[in-house]
This record gives sequence, C-alpha cells and structure tokens, in this order.
Amino acid sequence: NVFSRRVRGVGFMTWLSLLRVTVQRLLSTSQPSVDPKEMRKFQLLAHKWWDEQGEYSALHSLNDIRVPFIRDTLLNVGSTYQRGSPLSGIRILDVGCGGGLLSEPLGRLGASVTGIDPLEENIRTADQHKSFDPVLAKRIQYKSGSLEEIVEESVETFDVIVASEVVEHVADLEMFIKCCSQVLKPGGSLFVTTINKTQLSYILGIVIAEKILGIVPEGTHEWEKFVPPEELQHLLEAYGFSVKAVNGMLYNPLTGSWSWMESTSINYALHAVRSEDQAQTSQTEPLSEMESEQCSVTAGTS
Repeated sequence: NVFSRRVRGVGFMTWLSLLRVTVQRLLSTSQPSVDPKEMRKFQLLAHKWWDEQGEYSALHSLNDIRVPFIRDTLLNVGSTYQRGSPLSGIRILDVGCGGGLLSEPLGRLGASVTGIDPLEENIRTADQHKSFDPVLAKRIQYKSGSLEEIVEESVETFDVIVASEVVEHVADLEMFIKCCSQVLKPGGSLFVTTINKTQLSYILGIVIAEKILGIVPEGTHEWEKFVPPEELQHLLEAYGFSVKAVNGMLYNPLTGSWSWMESTSINYALHAVRSEDQAQTSQTEPLSEMESEQCSVTAGTS
C-alpha cells in the first residue's frame, strides 16, 4: 500500500521520527491547548474589559504599578530614551492580552505591541477600543490565538514578552515557558505577574476577593493552579532564563489600589532575561519536529 511504499523509501529512523510526530499530533488534538473551562470564564466577561468600575477594576488599577515596572526595568537594561516615547523601537508580545488593558499603555509609551488571546471576543473588544486612538491603531496589532500557534512564525522575534495574570491559567506551565524562550530574542526580557500558592493567597485571593467582596468574578481562579515564585524561577532557569527581580505586590480592596511590598506571599511580579548562551545553542541546534509539536500542547489564556 501507499504507506508501506513510503516506509521503504525512507530510513528506519526517519520513519520512526515521522511516526512519533504523527502520534504527538493525535495527542494534541485530544488535549486542546487552551483549557475550555478557562475559556468559558473569560468569554462571559469579554464585553466588560473597559469598565473601570466593573469586574476588571483591579486589573485597571494594576497598571499603576506594572506599567512603570516594565518601563523602568527596560530603560535600565539599555533602552534608548526618547521624550514621550521611551519604549520606541521595542517589540512587545502581550500574551493573554484580554481586552488590551496592558497593551494600550505600553503602546502609548512607544512600543510596537502584539497582543494575543485565544478568545475572539476579547480580540474584538481590544481592536474596537484601540480604534478610537489613531496612534494606538498603528502601534498595536491583536491576534486571536495562543502562544504555541505563533512559535514557528515568530522565533526570536520579540524584545519583550509580558504575561500578566496569565500563568495561573495555563494548562502546561513548563511548555508555556519553553515557548516563551523560543519567541524571545537573545537578551530579551520576560515580565510575569501572578499569584503565589499560599494559604494567605487562598484566603485573600479566592475566599475574600471572589466569594465575600466580589471584586473578582467567582470562579476566576483555581488555587491549585497558583504558582510559587520558587517553582516559576526553577522552570525559567531550566529554559535559559536568568531571574533578575521578584517583587511582592498587594491589592487594597478599600482603596482599589496596588502597592509594592517585600513579601511575595500573595501576588508578585517577576522579571527574567533570556541568556545569550541559550540563544547560541538555539541558533546552532534548531527545534526538531518533535519539539515543535510539543510546543503545541501549551496554553495561552486571558
């Protein structure tokens, strides 16, 4: 038959490699990259992203500290300052961009921003909102999809990756980090904000924030998916990143504001840099077919 003729035409190892890739593809179709439960959570709220007093009010106020954190860190690692546009010339990938709450202020600082999100409803909201500002319309582009879907076309493309309030929603954190390392340029920066996995974070982040005060939609978070900074740092170092900073964050529901704190027991922000040594390895040893397929098992979320 056709299959047997193809097998005879190639070496055994090549055939074995093809077989493994085929099996991996079958597995990937049975294990979707984005958790359907996570998709449903955010789909119901897609039209509420820009309501500053609504369900996403805490994310709006989070910009008060996460945007300066990203801006100042990038300026300190060598960006050329331009008045009014300090991030001009920097290509940023905003993973899980939602309605564009973080993409827009980064675009206003001069960056060229690509925002990706698996929910088309989120992308439509983000596109509509940026259209009101002609400057942002030129600097920001949004794509419906997940991180693994742009890996092959975007190898070493971005100067910066931002994953803000994302890693606690991904299906496979290790694969998520691996794919980040592939699309980031040598020496590029990765910024993460997320929730620690502690008893305190459960009480404040789920019991009080979701169930009692209702400042976060109930069911938004699953404590089992929260990521301790030590675990995140270990994964990042395994994939060629050097962690430069881990800063604790605190949200005050009474004032609706965020502040920095020494403890990382609740929320934290992390900055890591992809090492040059890792880049040299990836240039001389490109991804195999099997590794490319593995990247397709990760998840991008809002």
